[in-house]
Amino acid sequence: MTWSIIAKDDLTGQIGIAVATRFFAVGARVPFIVAGRGGIATQALVNPYYGIDGAALLRDGRHPREIVQLLTAADPGRESRQIHILDCDGQIAAHTGRDCIDWCGHLQGEGFSIAGNMLAGAQVLDETASGYLTNSALPFAQRLIAAMKAGEAAGGDKRGKQSAALLVHGKDEWAELDLRIDDHADPLAELERLECVSRTHWAVFRQFMPTRDNPGGVTDRAVINAAVAAAAGQT
Repeated sequence: MTWSIIAKDDLTGQIGIAVATRFFAVGARVPFIVAGRGGIATQALVNPYYGIDGAALLRDGRHPREIVQLLTAADPGRESRQIHILDCDGQIAAHTGRDCIDWCGHLQGEGFSIAGNMLAGAQVLDETASGYLTNSALPFAQRLIAAMKAGEAAGGDKRGKQSAALLVHGKDEWAELDLRIDDHADPLAELERLECVSRTHWAVFRQFMPTRDNPGGVTDRAVINAAVAAAAGQT
């Protein structure tokens, strides 16, 4: 009932996941990212522990293939699950259970993984991949959304639209961007709008927040406000 793309941006080293579905609040259950390690998307009849336990295994440095094997072996419902993983070394693994609803499957390329179920057809993944590859000049978050919109134009979830999400991590444990459209008539269009809004304030404000390298961040409100105002003047 979902399709998603996990990708690594060669320019920034960021890991991102974009996902869309005809189901409520997909961003709360499908995407998991471990900074500096990789990303996981758990879908179909979602098992949240694929994300929770899979993230712990990523932190331990396990190969995606081993993670998929461990998670599915421990799950009696594995044939109704779908999972795919991309680590920061570009290694990919996926599982689509035999009871997942057609069309279902997985596609991978250099630096990206795409998987889906209950789709209009295989063309949804093909066009998502094409959209990602042909929009390489876009900033990473916009590129992920463009990929998903290409998949949607090819039919997307065969039941329709309801929710979408975009999660992007850099080297910090907390997200650089975490957008969720929980219930909307056109969730990818709304996701695209919110990503644009994020660039006018959040993306500027974020650079002043605490990080592991700079535990105090920047607390001078004059500096922060000036940067936000300058960014707003450029839009």
